[in-house]
Amino acid sequence: MSSALETILVLDFGSQYTQLIARRVREASVYSEVVPFNTPVETIRKHEPRGIILSGGPDSVYEVGAPACDPKIYDLGVPILGVCYGMQLLAKDLGGKVVPGAEREYGPRDIETTGTSCLLDGIKRVWMSHGDRIIEAPPQFQVTARSDTAMAAMESPGRKIFAIQFHPEVTHTPNGTALLRRFIFDICGCHGSWTMGSFIERSIARIKEQVGTGRAICAISGGVDSTVAATLVSKAIGDRLTGVFVDNGLLRKNEFEKVLSILRNNLNLNVRGIDAADRFLNLLAGVTDPEKKRKIIGGEFIHVFEEEAKEMGAVDFLVQGTVYPDVIESVSVKGPSQTIKSHHNVGGLPERMHLKLVEPLRELFKDEVRRVGLELGLPDEMVWRQPFPGPGLGVRIMGEVTKEGVRLLQEADDILVSEIKRAGLYRDIWQSFGILLPVKSVGVMGDNRTYDHTLAIRAVHSTDGMTADWVKLPYEVLNVISSRIVNEVKGINRVVYDITSKPPATIEWE
Repeated sequence: MSSALETILVLDFGSQYTQLIARRVREASVYSEVVPFNTPVETIRKHEPRGIILSGGPDSVYEVGAPACDPKIYDLGVPILGVCYGMQLLAKDLGGKVVPGAEREYGPRDIETTGTSCLLDGIKRVWMSHGDRIIEAPPQFQVTARSDTAMAAMESPGRKIFAIQFHPEVTHTPNGTALLRRFIFDICGCHGSWTMGSFIERSIARIKEQVGTGRAICAISGGVDSTVAATLVSKAIGDRLTGVFVDNGLLRKNEFEKVLSILRNNLNLNVRGIDAADRFLNLLAGVTDPEKKRKIIGGEFIHVFEEEAKEMGAVDFLVQGTVYPDVIESVSVKGPSQTIKSHHNVGGLPERMHLKLVEPLRELFKDEVRRVGLELGLPDEMVWRQPFPGPGLGVRIMGEVTKEGVRLLQEADDILVSEIKRAGLYRDIWQSFGILLPVKSVGVMGDNRTYDHTLAIRAVHSTDGMTADWVKLPYEVLNVISSRIVNEVKGINRVVYDITSKPPATIEWE
């Protein structure tokens, strides 16, 4: 990491709020990176951090196997802020006394300052979530705040080490962001130079250095991540980047033509549009198992992509729209999680095609990717596009995927999305889409009996897709959507609304 980039490192001890700490730092225009708690001090030193934050975590510092950092970080001379578990750990490591609490303290608490503090100005109400408590501060530390049940803050300005028992990153702690900003600017001496404009300049320079005179290929889906990644690389190497946009027959209505036009005409990208709809639909004939459908779609995409790469001749690099949450999850301190469903991506391509990866967005959160897209001049339609699954409508048609099923879902989904946009709700919803069910039911259209398909509507709020809550769509919006679909899409005579959160359900039905 370049010394010109001011960096605050966050050591992840497993807190559900760890990413939020990094986001709060970035909101102050300072770059922040999350690294595992056991990152060696030599690696930390290479980052040349201006400050280090020890995150919270669910463990007790005295549990067998409890996460601990390299104790040499306390001697780096870099300002350190311990948060919750991070406070307890540094208290234990530096000679304080930590004991198990009688019960876990969770929720809002009032704190009272007990001495002069570099951080706590204006902090009175905080959000606690801890089991252990500190009953004796380490030598050279001053207790600067207490609640009625626990030591709430301590500081050793001489050692540049500070610690708080509460979570300043959550909105439940009023003035918590101000506390973090005092740590970032007053104690760590940052200036706030992390902007999307500066990121674009650095990114283009880095891509030029990495790719040199080589050529690159990029699979573009029309989503914001792949489009922004391709645009950045194109600005760096021009026509030596070739984008590949594949119509697998499972896109939304008219999406292939619309996206291809924007990529070529608005963004001036060198893009090949591949009509492979029949190939995919033929392979999916008779297949009903969700995992088999995903694997068929993912496998055939790789075959199409490889064929296009061979036609291009020598290619050295593969551009991917990997974003920062993907990177964090790959180095999570938490144990392995169960695979709920396989994900469609091009992860197998670098090994198969001997390509080197270019991932210009791997430092960014989703909202930052959108801001970069706006800076680069991408149309709002692309920047604010809701996430769309790689297998497309193939995992939104329950059971066998047929041309008629695709047509029905495309027509119904187009109505759904247009009405969500008309109601001014599209940007506020993480995902909103239709699912064609393998269920027919009796209906009445005019004086005639019908026996047609059922469409389910799904709309969810989320920040990262890991959890989600169903959207309380206004009744009048649901009414218009249902009425239009039943009247305008011949073959669907019933519309239902999914009111299940994630967990227990997933966002997609397959």
